[in-house]
Amino acid sequence: MTDRYAVIGNPIAHSKSPQIHAAFARQTGQDIEYKRLLAPLDGFRVTVESFRAAGGSGANVTVPFKLEAFDLADEVSQRAKDAQAANFLNFDGGRIRADNTDGAGLTRDIAGNLGFGMAGRRLLLMGAGGAARLADGLGMLVEQAAESFFLWRGVRPETAPVIARLRIK
Repeated sequence: MTDRYAVIGNPIAHSKSPQIHAAFARQTGQDIEYKRLLAPLDGFRVTVESFRAAGGSGANVTVPFKLEAFDLADEVSQRAKDAQAANFLNFDGGRIRADNTDGAGLTRDIAGNLGFGMAGRRLLLMGAGGAARLADGLGMLVEQAAESFFLWRGVRPETAPVIARLRIK
């Protein structure tokens, strides 16, 4: 049986998450479906509940709903508590478990993809100028998606080929 996942946001048509998760599924042999869901600005909870009732297994959450996702959860990870926001939901029986994979995605991108060692260093990232346009968010996006995929599926996909494929497009 195919497990169903989605990314929920507003706007959402631009999201690369379906392509990323499809690539992860092919790579790891996982049977999943992953789609975009546009939630009305005043309808996040209803969108989540409808998707869950229709057999959804979990969802990623993007703007502007990360605070609402945090509040919706029955169980919240320490990472989500630290951020006071959630971008990951897992539907486990009658409960909703929330996490935040953004920090893991950022650190994996900086350390693994960009080769910048962070151990023992203090970092400050500000603005979106020239330096920020180098990491362009794609590495972080793919890395946080890989963390979500791992939390849902128990297998960590290779991110480098997915990042490379998306850069070509």
